[in-house]
Amino acid sequence: MDNAKRAKVLIQAMPYIKKWTGETIVVKYGGNAMINENLKAAVMSDLVLMQLVGINVVLVHGGGPEINAMLDAVGKESRFENGMRVTDGETIDIVQMVLAGKVNKSLVQLLESHGGKALGLCGLDGRLLMADKLASGPADLGFVGEIREVNPDPIKMVLRDGYIPIVATVAGGYDGNVYNINADLAAAQIAAKLGAKKLILMTDIRGLLRNVYDPDSLIPVVNVSEVPMLKRDGIIKGGMIPKIDCCVEAVRNGVSRAHIIDGRIEHSIILELFSDEGIGTMFY
Repeated sequence: MDNAKRAKVLIQAMPYIKKWTGETIVVKYGGNAMINENLKAAVMSDLVLMQLVGINVVLVHGGGPEINAMLDAVGKESRFENGMRVTDGETIDIVQMVLAGKVNKSLVQLLESHGGKALGLCGLDGRLLMADKLASGPADLGFVGEIREVNPDPIKMVLRDGYIPIVATVAGGYDGNVYNINADLAAAQIAAKLGAKKLILMTDIRGLLRNVYDPDSLIPVVNVSEVPMLKRDGIIKGGMIPKIDCCVEAVRNGVSRAHIIDGRIEHSIILELFSDEGIGTMFY
């Protein structure tokens, strides 16, 4: 890139930096961006840049591949019902150990190695996430929870002290148990409770496609009132339904914009925040 193009990129970013400085943005981290080393480095660089320009960044993560690997190591089969992990007593112990331990602390270390300041949390800290056992659905999923309360105080405290909170999605139960929580749902509810300006879900797809077989059929902008029609038309279906429902829930609970972006593209977060074109699908 020549000097004129570099200058143009920086100038284009200036109004967006001004717009987002001081605001809260929640990023749900997952997919290939959490596995591929180059993508991991790009995400961490994006988060550090956001922090440096004064954005209050909150990172919410799952860790499905790491949980699967640990279950394989102990000889336990991973089981799913309708895309959700069946979580018995042995599995929830492994989920808690992997998510709140290995994955969470590895992300803290990785972000700090890129020059950021991070502090790891999970839903058990300060009653950040309180849940009941998920009751809906034909199958008993075991220790899978449904969030009933979000206490934003631990996250706000970490932000006030100048750190990026990195949140692992296990929750405390009112019955004293620990529950596995879907990371997309947790990110949406955390974003709403914080009054975030944006929720960004990182995925392994470009966004919402009008035709799943045509990557160029991206729908860049969706009003949440259009979602029921898009479901009826079969455009929103399968695995996209829960992700888009999370975006709808966030927007209807006060988040200004929710985005599904392609985490396979390096620096996709920065492209969304600081460019005129943006990336992925935005819900408003």
